[in-house]
Amino acid sequence: METALPSPSITARIVGAIFGLLGLILAAGGIYLAMLGGSFYYLLAGVGLLVSGLLLFRGHKLGAWLYVAVFALTAIWAFWESGSNPWALIPRLVGPAILLALVALISPLLGKRTTSWPLAIGGAVVSLAFLALSLWGVSSSQAPWLKRDLPTGPYGDLTQASGDDWTSWGGTQAGQRYSTLNQITPANVDKLQRAWVSHTGDLPQGAGKGEYAVENTPLKIGNRLYSCTAMDQVVALDATTGKEIWRYDPKVSTDAIPYSASCRGVVYYRKGASSDGEAGTHHTRTNSGFQTAALEEDNDTEQSDGVCAARILWGTLDGRLIEVDADTGKPCADFGNNGEVDIKRGMGRVYPGMAAITAPPVIVHGNIVTGHQVMDGQMNDAPSGVIQAFDATTGKFAWAWDLGRPGEYGMPEAGKTYTRGTPNMWTSPSGDDALGMVYIPLGNSSSDYYSSDRSPEENEYSSSLVALNADTGHPEWKFQTVRKDVWDYDLGSQVTLVNLPGDIPAVILPSKRGDLYVLDRRTGKPLTGIKEVKAPGGGVEPPERAPYQPVSGFHNLRKPQLTSRDMWGISPVDQMLCRIQFAKADYRGGFTPPSADQHSVEYPGYNGGSDWGSVAIDPVRGVIVANYNDMPNYNKLVPRAKANKLGWEPRGPKGNQGGGHAEGAGDPQEGVPYAIDVNAGWRLPLTGLLCKEPPYGGIQAIDMKTGETIWDRPLGTARKNGPWGIAMHLPFQIGTPNNGGSVVTAGGLVFIAAATDDLIRAIDLKSGKTLWTDALPGGGQANVMTYAVNGKQYVLIVPGGHHFMQTPVSDAIIAYALPGTSA
Repeated sequence: METALPSPSITARIVGAIFGLLGLILAAGGIYLAMLGGSFYYLLAGVGLLVSGLLLFRGHKLGAWLYVAVFALTAIWAFWESGSNPWALIPRLVGPAILLALVALISPLLGKRTTSWPLAIGGAVVSLAFLALSLWGVSSSQAPWLKRDLPTGPYGDLTQASGDDWTSWGGTQAGQRYSTLNQITPANVDKLQRAWVSHTGDLPQGAGKGEYAVENTPLKIGNRLYSCTAMDQVVALDATTGKEIWRYDPKVSTDAIPYSASCRGVVYYRKGASSDGEAGTHHTRTNSGFQTAALEEDNDTEQSDGVCAARILWGTLDGRLIEVDADTGKPCADFGNNGEVDIKRGMGRVYPGMAAITAPPVIVHGNIVTGHQVMDGQMNDAPSGVIQAFDATTGKFAWAWDLGRPGEYGMPEAGKTYTRGTPNMWTSPSGDDALGMVYIPLGNSSSDYYSSDRSPEENEYSSSLVALNADTGHPEWKFQTVRKDVWDYDLGSQVTLVNLPGDIPAVILPSKRGDLYVLDRRTGKPLTGIKEVKAPGGGVEPPERAPYQPVSGFHNLRKPQLTSRDMWGISPVDQMLCRIQFAKADYRGGFTPPSADQHSVEYPGYNGGSDWGSVAIDPVRGVIVANYNDMPNYNKLVPRAKANKLGWEPRGPKGNQGGGHAEGAGDPQEGVPYAIDVNAGWRLPLTGLLCKEPPYGGIQAIDMKTGETIWDRPLGTARKNGPWGIAMHLPFQIGTPNNGGSVVTAGGLVFIAAATDDLIRAIDLKSGKTLWTDALPGGGQANVMTYAVNGKQYVLIVPGGHHFMQTPVSDAIIAYALPGTSA
């Protein structure tokens, strides 16, 4: 006679309760998702899990077998929805496999023990197999997607390449980020080690993640490095040791820091030498661009009558241009007022941080041409985005291009100001001495997500590349990338100047939409095709929306449009929550306008595509290297009355330093009917994970002749990322959000940090594979550079961290070199 079954163990009851709770959540959410037209899987799986939990709680073995059936159907559904995509299978199978393992563990406690062991062993084997399959799938997806071989070359020339020195933020004023140095190669880069580490020492007390970011790329001239810091100080360092030579502190108040932005770089200038600031080279003018000829290096730094022979110039977060002697660090007395020029003259009311110079200017024909960052989304009556020019030696005002005053290039009349709220240039321009042009990537008007009150001039120039005459400020041509932009798709990348075969002067323009445009830099006419795509209308301003938008026919970094299947999470629960949000939102592909009635999905989000790190060019092989972000935003316009109730106030009027909470989220847009709430990256509040499945960012090599992809791969590991902000320390190339750019060398390497895993890496230009990494003390959200002293090649990064990327801040400057090489 069979003995009665014992009462359910406490373990079985706990597992049953967990299953029941999860089933209840999935069933309730599944009903809502099904009502929104979404997948029925979550409802059915939730009901099955709920019944299974109740049976397990009562000690019935049937509960275990029911969950086995639920898991089997889940696996079938997962592979049907996702195929063999390992990242897509993780939320669909890993959590359920863990639950299957729990069932296997408690099955000997259910029913007859002799009949439960097969279930225990079988369940454990199956769950471990699925977990192993997921890990294998993720690890096997790490190899770059290789489409074709590198071009054979030679493609271009070296007239704009960087060599031993790094004379401008982008290597040269052409912004190619290419170096002819080749001591470090794929064969020896694994031996790269730290040569020296220097510290600026100016991070304010209590600086934590992203509060005082340093996004700086130093210059190297002769045997010196020139770097700016978190608080706009500038230091000169010995390029071989990192030892500090001099320091200048402009005394910038912390009140001026806008969204934790910082100084990205400085400018070197010697009157009478190349406007590119190169020591030891000069440029002769041609119709196509720069031609470089070697000169005997002149290290003479003598001064006469207090005039600086060689100068370091930079812009500050409180809106000043400063010049100091490159040899001593003392202010150049002949420049402005004891070495300073205030760019805020003529702007009218400017609250601290609302007109900050975060990117280095450019000098063409002896004129400093500068823009400035106007803090996004604060008020319609923001300071002007005017572009200004000053004499590089005296600081005397040269001209101003204020798009609201067409044909006028002087200072405003007494009692008037530059046109307020106009698009600004917050990134770095590029300059062509031969053509006498400066290339200005413009942003959007001050209220990024509302357009009805914009002037015809704002609609004409917003989100455009504008070529200005360096002598007069007159706009020679423009190319607009977005019509009536209400997505914050400002042009954040410095454009790159190249000479194409046939001696054609061209400019490569990256955009936040992910398009790469190739234009004739004399005329602005496209050298490759432009397509017109139909854009969805609607939103709060239907008459304002352009029916068609331009996209590049040469190349774009965009991935396919999002679907409900692209929603992600670490479990079916958070994946379901993301699918619910997606189903509730308005998303009709690219250029879906923002709405006040429901959220809208903006993809790619306002962080790119390409952002301020810009692209790098190998002009010899004919290769473009472009890192990119691949994240959506989850936006909603907020009526003015509600925004006021929430306390969303602009920067300045009441002494506040923000305007909302995080950048882009809770921006008040005072002066228009709506504020804007942006879930940048579209994160779930519970886990902090992104709703879109990985990768979230990548890097590509592109054939400059054809626009075809050579290789494409995720950029960034899960080393410092995970749910609830927990670092998972996993080596998998999840592809993280990234900010900052790369350098390409003649040695066949790409050096880049940029990702949120706090690693600097060397990538093989030919294959896209990572050959070397080093862990950084802070976020590597700065452009990498390389230089040489006496034949010894160095690679340098300033890992200062970044507010948007939530990476740790640091005051370090780190240089790498091969051991045993001569210096």
